Amino acid sequence: MRPTPDDPDAWNAYLAEGNATQPRKRVAADVLFRNRQGSYLLVQPTYKPGWDLPGGMVEANEAPEEAAVREVKEELGLTIELLGLLVVDWVPPHGPWDDQLAFIFDGGELPDDVPLCPHDGEVGGWAFVPYSDVKSRVRGRLADRFEIAVDAVHSGRTIYLHDGTAAW
Repeated sequence: MRPTPDDPDAWNAYLAEGNATQPRKRVAADVLFRNRQGSYLLVQPTYKPGWDLPGGMVEANEAPEEAAVREVKEELGLTIELLGLLVVDWVPPHGPWDDQLAFIFDGGELPDDVPLCPHDGEVGGWAFVPYSDVKSRVRGRLADRFEIAVDAVHSGRTIYLHDGTAAW
């Protein structure tokens, strides 16, 4: 017999068992920053080739926006407030990876004198890169996501993607 909410301990044990068997998603949370000259902030990870937007993977039971703020603090020593959500991209399974939800949040314009200082061993450097050069520095999926995130800044609306392409 299946437990009911009338027996809270049995009901919660039943729900916990169901929760344990549910699929888990990988979730990434990045932040799009720009400067007054119209260039975009990229970081150079030490653990993989190419460049990335600041941000990283969401930890278990952490909200994506909290992960973005945490990762920027860890990577660059910046305490930030996000301005909004630009992009959500569902990335299908590829290579050894399961599917993923990738968020890009708006970090706004950083002042020219903001102190950026890599704080952990995951970031080897950073650079403000002109829009025209970003796509040649980042991986294919992120290049598409970046371009659409910039469009979202200008349109003022969040865009949902399906593997880097606008879903509608």
